[in-house]
Amino acid sequence: MAEWELECGTGDWRGPASPLATVCPECGKPLLARYATPDGSARTRPDQIPDEWTDRSRGMWRFRGMLPLREGEEAVSLGEGSTPLLPLDGLGGELDALELLIKDEGQNPTGSFKDRGLSAAVTRAVLDGATDFVVPSAGNAAVALAAYAARAGVTAHIFIPSDTPAAVVARCDHYGGEIVLVDGLIDECGRRAAAFAHRTGAFNVSTLKEPYRIEGKKTMMLEIIEALGWRAPDAIVYPTGGGTGLIGSWKALGELAERGLVKGSTRMYAVQSTGCAPIVRAWSESLEAAPPWEDARTEAYGLRVPAALGDFLILRALRSSGGGAIAIDDASMLAGTRELGRRGVSNAIEGGATLAAARRLVAVGTLREGETVVLFNTANALVY
Repeated sequence: MAEWELECGTGDWRGPASPLATVCPECGKPLLARYATPDGSARTRPDQIPDEWTDRSRGMWRFRGMLPLREGEEAVSLGEGSTPLLPLDGLGGELDALELLIKDEGQNPTGSFKDRGLSAAVTRAVLDGATDFVVPSAGNAAVALAAYAARAGVTAHIFIPSDTPAAVVARCDHYGGEIVLVDGLIDECGRRAAAFAHRTGAFNVSTLKEPYRIEGKKTMMLEIIEALGWRAPDAIVYPTGGGTGLIGSWKALGELAERGLVKGSTRMYAVQSTGCAPIVRAWSESLEAAPPWEDARTEAYGLRVPAALGDFLILRALRSSGGGAIAIDDASMLAGTRELGRRGVSNAIEGGATLAAARRLVAVGTLREGETVVLFNTANALVY
């Protein structure tokens, strides 16, 4: 049975997991779930993991002891998680000197990693009494919320940019989502969604405006480490917009380390577009937070996030892990997308960005011969 408290991402506040929790009541920063862990005399060993963790047919909820679900509660699930970790061989050049793998999140129910986060967020909020949800999105989160709200029998209100691909709008409509097209980027959608939540009481599941989307996203790293025999990869390369999955990966590593369940450590690399790179700029300037990016432009809609609420958490994860941040132009992302397609991976452009970034990182010696490196493909080719 999972027991947890909530802690401000700054570390300055901690309190009980109240129903329909949002952000820190003192400073408005993101909240993180902190779970009870065994004491030093009762640390878990890899040969003592819960039996249900090995049952991959149960998807991400087999890790329910590290998720916000209490005894007797059931998840709102469509079978998300347990996606494959695929080897990438024969890419040529210095990449072949790596043990290069890709976590293929395009095989989730609605085609993206957003399913994990929205399954967790909708589950906890519905159990706490929510009946109406709202989200701003560049695309994939909108579809995921519409699907999981439909599964739970509740209503999803979706604010998306007016230039979002038509396929995204059609899929939201298919699941019964109530769609509002916004003239502007994700930040303007966020303002409109927040105003709607304030006016109507709908529960806002914007990135890091509640604490549980990150809990679903962290299961990607739990699965990676399990697949590697409870060994941490040397590095991950993560396409970073709002950054929830990167923060979740960092959080998962810490939680496994507290339980004595992981060997080694992982450097984390954030990948952004040259047309929208607030985290990369903040990283290069040694800032603790990332000022908003003006005039954001990129074909990778998932990376078109001018300002991330969890910017300080992303930068903290990069620094504490010994990783870094890199910006890739759209042409290189598209080339990476095609190259992954030639390896049988149905990937979106954000996945292509990670391959392009890995080439740059290995060329400058940041990724080294013999290292295990995991790329994240966050969605399949059909989402666009």
